[in-house]
Order: sequence, then structure tokens, then C-alpha cells
Amino acid sequence: MSQVTTADVARKSLARDLVALTKPRIISLLLVTTIAPMYVAGRPSWWLTLAVFVGGYLMAGGANAVNMYIDRDIDDRMARTRLRPIPSGRMRAEAVLAFGILCATTGTFVLAHVANVLTALLALGGFYTYVFVYTRWLKRSSPQNIVIGGAAGAFPPLVGWAAVTGRVDLTAVYLFLIIFYWTPPHFWALALNKQRDYGSAGVPMAPLVWGERETMRNMLWYTMILLPLTLLPVAFGALGLPYFVMAVLLGGWLLVGVLRVMRADDFVKPAWALYKYSLLYLALLFAAMVVDRAVA
Repeated sequence: MSQVTTADVARKSLARDLVALTKPRIISLLLVTTIAPMYVAGRPSWWLTLAVFVGGYLMAGGANAVNMYIDRDIDDRMARTRLRPIPSGRMRAEAVLAFGILCATTGTFVLAHVANVLTALLALGGFYTYVFVYTRWLKRSSPQNIVIGGAAGAFPPLVGWAAVTGRVDLTAVYLFLIIFYWTPPHFWALALNKQRDYGSAGVPMAPLVWGERETMRNMLWYTMILLPLTLLPVAFGALGLPYFVMAVLLGGWLLVGVLRVMRADDFVKPAWALYKYSLLYLALLFAAMVVDRAVA
């Protein structure tokens, strides 16, 4: 009986670790920005939506697992990552790499078979950008790591749009750019509070290289570009008044959050609040697009 119990515990532990490798909390936002554009672009079937959901999860989850394989030498230096499966010793690095490649391969097949080849290629573009451009190259070499490498997180709207339309048009590009310009202020808000971790791991995040004030100024500049960019789809008729109102309100509060960080004597709490709100901001912005199309 005790052997069965031990085996059950081991299986459950392995299952938890496999799920943890995919970073489900991060993927949940990526899936919102993948599925929402599908309903802006048209009326996808439930089968297509499910396939894109599963394929997108596997692709992003595979990228996250490979990311943990590549970062295995620095994860044990950071408080927030040292309990991951590899640095904690619960999984071998080779097994994590194999799992990540298997997930990405399966996701590619699902997207190409059920949606179309363009959808699969765009998802692969996000995978390779995250793994090689961000994790392997820029993360440890440049404070621009999040700016350029962060483009990987902007691929989901292209994937969702292509799944429904079979192409990438101007609206899809604007959705890509929205996430691209949202990423720096979002991630730098976290980096301001995780400087010690990044310093211990030797990762040249913006606050460590540019300084806190310069990072905050760049957060403001990216936010000032982001806010009018979110309104451009309304200007050429892709989205309407309901979305416009929500984009203005959500964007205004995001700007207030950035200004609070800049003006605070102690930026720890406002930066953390900004980081958490920025997650909600992006989810609600894309939800507003779906609502707008539903009432149009």
C-alpha cells in the first residue's frame, strides 16, 4: 500500500511540474490575446477556437519549457525562480527540453492541421523569437531585451487572426503593435522591484543598466505611444465607440499608474500595483474588442 501511495505522489508531483513548466499564468493572458482577435476577425467555429486554444497553449508552453532549460544556470540564483523543476532538482534538464520540443511540435501540428499553415508558421515565429532572440541572445546581453525580444509576446493576435481569415491584415498588425508597446512598461514595472534578483543572475535589465529614473522615463514614453495606438483601429473603422470608450478609460488609468511610479518617493508599491494593473489592462482591452464586435 505504501508503495502505491508513493507512486501516486510521484505521479502527481510530476504532473504539477509539467504544468509548471508551461507557466500557465503567463499563458492565460497570451490565450486571451489569441482568442479575442478571432472574434474580432469573424465568427470562428467552436472547433477552430478549441484547436487554436490547445495549439496556442502547447506552443507557448513549449517555449516556456525551453526557456527554463536555457536559463537553468541562472534560475537557482533568483528567489522567484529557484523552486522551478530544474534548479530544485525535481526534473532533469534534458527531460525539460524534450518536453518543450514535444509541446511545440504538437502545437504546430494542431494549428496547421485544423487552422492553416500560416497560423502554425506565425506561432512558430513567436516560439523562435522567444527562445532564440529573447532568451538565448538578448536577455543576458542588452537592456533592450524586453523591447526587442518582447515581440514574441505580440505574435498571439496574428495567430488568432490568421486562423480565422487565413491572412494578416492591417488590423492584426495594429494588435501586434499594441502588445509590443505594452510590454516594456509592463515588464519594467516588475523589473524595478526585482533588481536584486536580476543583478544576482547577471541579467542586464533596464533599471540596473540605465538606472531607475531613466527606466521610468522610458516607461512613460512607451505608454504615450501605446495609448494613441490603441485608438487607431477606431480611426479606420475596424472597431467602434464601445471599444473607444473602454480604451480611453483603461489607457488613462494605465498612464496614471506610470505617473504614480515616477512621482513616488518609494516606488515599490506603485510599481507593483502598475505591474498587476497592466495585466488586467491588456486582458480588458482585448475583451473590449470582442464586446465591440458583438454589439456592432
